Amino acid sequence: MRCRFPIYGLAILLSPALALSMAQVSVRAQSVETPDAVDKLPNAPDKLPKPPKGDRSHNIEFLFEALKAAPDEESAKLVENRIWALWLVSGSDTADLLMTRVKTAIDAKDSDLAIQLLTSIIEIKPDYTEAWNRRATVYFANKDYGRAMADLRQVLTREPRHFGALTGLGMILQEVGDDKHALEVFRRALAVHPRLQKIPDVVKSLTEKVEGRDI
Repeated sequence: MRCRFPIYGLAILLSPALALSMAQVSVRAQSVETPDAVDKLPNAPDKLPKPPKGDRSHNIEFLFEALKAAPDEESAKLVENRIWALWLVSGSDTADLLMTRVKTAIDAKDSDLAIQLLTSIIEIKPDYTEAWNRRATVYFANKDYGRAMADLRQVLTREPRHFGALTGLGMILQEVGDDKHALEVFRRALAVHPRLQKIPDVVKSLTEKVEGRDI
């Protein structure tokens, strides 16, 4: 499995130590087996609300502020789904059509076709963040960590607050044994989305493992 990929784009967003760690993943991931119990990379739910009308940048800024201020998990989930709805807007009828075929391919467990379709979407709309994110998910499912991380780099270059990509990056780093940088990335995800499901428990466990228990 070829796992070499450039890291200079993501190095702007993450610490130099973490950027180096990501480069090392391309070597270590070749011999790592993913346990069957590992969850898939986070992705948009099947059912989402219609994206809010108006200026997209204004809407998403408002939603991210609402996400941080959400008083409970139910409220946070509603806001999270509205953010996903905005992220899924491609602005291209062709890309939208291909994305429906991607879902069909994924449901049929045809990862090769899903990757081909997503690659076509990326060629049509290279700034469509969710095409990169979906392809990273498929690569992760295939245990192709190098390509998954390369696509996550593209996602985070375009949207550094993408809590799905941050969570996915943390999962990959954790799987290859880099708990320290996995913890750093999970904490960044929680800074964006404090009520991410399961992640607070993961952060607590990794904190004890990496930094030790408080005396």
